[in-house]
Amino acid sequence: MVIVIGIIIYFFHDRLKWIGNLPGDIRITRENFQFYFPVTTMIIFSIIATIIIWLLEKFNRLIH
Repeated sequence: MVIVIGIIIYFFHDRLKWIGNLPGDIRITRENFQFYFPVTTMIIFSIIATIIIWLLEKFNRLIH
């Protein structure tokens, strides 16, 4: 799965600029300090991963 995600990012990086720049992502920039915490992005990825895992489990139950 990590390899597939890496390939997607490699080939579609120009179309994925919204990742990490969503409203709710915390970004603090000072003179000698930068802090970035992608709250909204992590929530969206978590929801997507949960749906994928749920679908895989459901599909697995149908086969067996």
